[in-house]
Amino acid sequence: MDAMLQALADGNRRTVLEILRDRPATVGELAEALPIARPGVSRHLRVLRDAGLVEVEQDAQRRIYSLRPAPLAELDEWLGAYRALWEHRLDALHTEIARGKKARR
Repeated sequence: MDAMLQALADGNRRTVLEILRDRPATVGELAEALPIARPGVSRHLRVLRDAGLVEVEQDAQRRIYSLRPAPLAELDEWLGAYRALWEHRLDALHTEIARGKKARR
């Protein structure tokens, strides 16, 4: 999971994942959407691939990258405990705000 979190720490890599969330893409297509050159995109894709977040398929001379959602589901499951903590605290805050509004009336 550490490799995945390190991969997600970079804004360009998150942008790549957002693009791949909608559709598979080639390095060239991804390079058009990012403010970096193709070699930089390739390096980012290598990090994402090593972290298990993307997979590549060879189609003649082109490499087509696509998102692997399973690792993100694993991350979501891990974050679930923290999400529950914050939801509980936000629910408590909502209750206190409602009490304050009721007391002002």
